[in-house]
Amino acid sequence: MIIAQTLAVIIFILMFLFIVMDKIERHYVTLACGVCTLVGVFGIVMRNVNAIIETLNFKTIFTLNFWYTSGSAEEATTGINWATIIFIAGMMVMVEGMAKAGFFRWLCMLLAKLVHYKPIPLFVSFMIMSFVLAMFIDSITVILFLAAVTIELAKLLKFNPVPMILSEIFCANLGGSATMCGDPPNIIVGTSLGYSFGDFITNTGVMAFICLIFVVVYFLLVFRKELVTQDGEELNIAAMPTPKEAIVNKRDFVISSIIFACAIGLLVSHAQTGLTVAFIGAVIAIITLVASGRYALQLLKKVDYKTLLFFVGLFIVVGGLEQTGILEVIAGFIGKISQGNVRLMVGIIIWGSAVASALVDNIPFAATMVPVVKSLAATQGVDLSVLAWALSMGTDIGGSATPIGASANVVGTSVAAKNGHVIGWGKYCKSAIPATFIVIMISMLFIFMRYC
Repeated sequence: MIIAQTLAVIIFILMFLFIVMDKIERHYVTLACGVCTLVGVFGIVMRNVNAIIETLNFKTIFTLNFWYTSGSAEEATTGINWATIIFIAGMMVMVEGMAKAGFFRWLCMLLAKLVHYKPIPLFVSFMIMSFVLAMFIDSITVILFLAAVTIELAKLLKFNPVPMILSEIFCANLGGSATMCGDPPNIIVGTSLGYSFGDFITNTGVMAFICLIFVVVYFLLVFRKELVTQDGEELNIAAMPTPKEAIVNKRDFVISSIIFACAIGLLVSHAQTGLTVAFIGAVIAIITLVASGRYALQLLKKVDYKTLLFFVGLFIVVGGLEQTGILEVIAGFIGKISQGNVRLMVGIIIWGSAVASALVDNIPFAATMVPVVKSLAATQGVDLSVLAWALSMGTDIGGSATPIGASANVVGTSVAAKNGHVIGWGKYCKSAIPATFIVIMISMLFIFMRYC
């Protein structure tokens, strides 16, 4: 077992190093490491076929509980979390349909018109919109469209778009922490530990909304001077693009809006209906494809399959750590340091997750830590949900601190750079690190007061 544990740890460390170096596409890295885990650790060293079967986890897809459960949430599983993968794939299809219809651009232009294209109100409203959208849609998509529209508005209104893009990135990650479907780490935590949309919105959601108030005030104070228009020319509102111009196809726009509303309704009520997130993701994808008609194949081609394959490989590698008992060792170590002190455990998890997620992608870190907190709760007699909320906030918000901590950060800075607004590490971290510290501190104090 020692040899198997050593090999599993080596594969895991190599995977992390290659992801951080970013020389090879990350889905190739996780898939290659996943194959090494299946063949090397489970096959050659352990010679355990059951470990391979449990990690691949195909059988769960063909069970009733995978699609429908009479309980309050999905059954927790080990190995590849197919519920996460199917749900994310379904949301990707829906979002592509919405984007094709011009939904996101329309929403941005409508909001800009409502605040009369004034930079300061626009700055605040776009932060709030980024937060709200990221509660239900992948933050990568939210930032992709928001950053592009922000740069377009900045050219028309003649202000610096960088402060607005930086604040939008942070608020997207914060909004993603509020719900189970907002950020990939939360999807992993929710589907792995059996928490519903309602569980998240009443716990991490409350923390996120409280933090949003402080974050908006913070960024407003930090960037207020930079948002002043570059000249004193009076703005010609009549020359601004109208929201209607953003709608590519009225029929597709209405249909995509209805599908989006249905998706939110299903997610909010899935604990009561018994419909799992895997079922919701699959149904939403099918409805979107049927509604798209002859454009269905075009939508399928735009799905980010690389991210889905990245998840598959990642879950296999983490499964190697779980099957060899490494994660139990880590949990035991944290338990030994904390000596049963719940507050100390929460502090270690939330700050450890935040620091780690600031340096490496928060998705693999969340996938690694889920079995750790599960084991820690079982061995130390601590309420699992308390540790889960600390892990969610730590990984979601910690990833906001640096340009590489979360995928939304990379996308936002890339869009800005392509349009001539290069955001270096210094510029990014100067505003993001203090904001991250504020949110993590508030979240930790909230957990202490409410749960400990």
